[in-house]
This record gives sequence, C-alpha cells and structure tokens, in this order.
Amino acid sequence: MRKIVLLIAGGIFAYLAVVGLVLFFYQADPADMKWQERETYNAKQIGQLEFGMSKDDVIRMLGSPDINEAKETSNGAHQVLFYRTHHVTSDGITTKDECTPLLFRDNELVGWGNDAYQDYQELQ
Repeated sequence: MRKIVLLIAGGIFAYLAVVGLVLFFYQADPADMKWQERETYNAKQIGQLEFGMSKDDVIRMLGSPDINEAKETSNGAHQVLFYRTHHVTSDGITTKDECTPLLFRDNELVGWGNDAYQDYQELQ
C-alpha cells in the first residue's frame, strides 16, 4: 500500500514539475497562433506598450506586423505597423480596419490607435 502511495505522489510531483517548467520557459510565438488567438495576444500586448519603445522592441514583443507603411517627412522618418486586433469580415484577408496602428518616428514609438494614424496621414 505504501509503495502505491509513493508511486502516485511521485507521478503527481513529476507532472507538476513538467507543467511548471513549460509555463516558465514557454514563449508564445505570434506567428504560430490562429488568427483569433493572435488578435487577443496582440490586443493584450498593445495594452502594455509605452511611448519611446524602439520599433525592434515592439516587433520582438508582437512579431511581424500584418501591414506596414512608411514615409519620410521634414519631421523625420515615420512608419506605421498594423497589428490585427479585431475581426470585421470573414474574407481571409487582414485589412487596416481590423488592425491597431502603431506610429513610429525615427524608430521610436510615438503613438498608437486611429488618432495616431490620422496624424500620420496628415504629415507632409
């Protein structure tokens, strides 16, 4: 009887150890996610953004953008990375209206959301 209890306890401990290691070391890769999971992941990560983050840091955090725009102005180089955050149409194509835009000036995050994108569109 004691042997069975020790085997069960050892099995539970081994299971919990494996689960703990997976949770501690596993890194979510947005490229491997289904679109529904990616929308949720992107929205959560965008909620943690801070002004001044580098474009490289944001890409490390969110993965490759779904859409990318850029232009050079007298105020510097501007780039908008679009990340899918909400479903609009089931057509298999990700469009800007299904994304949250992230605005960078000289590779530094200066804004995100539709207001930031409108400001970008008005730049000359």
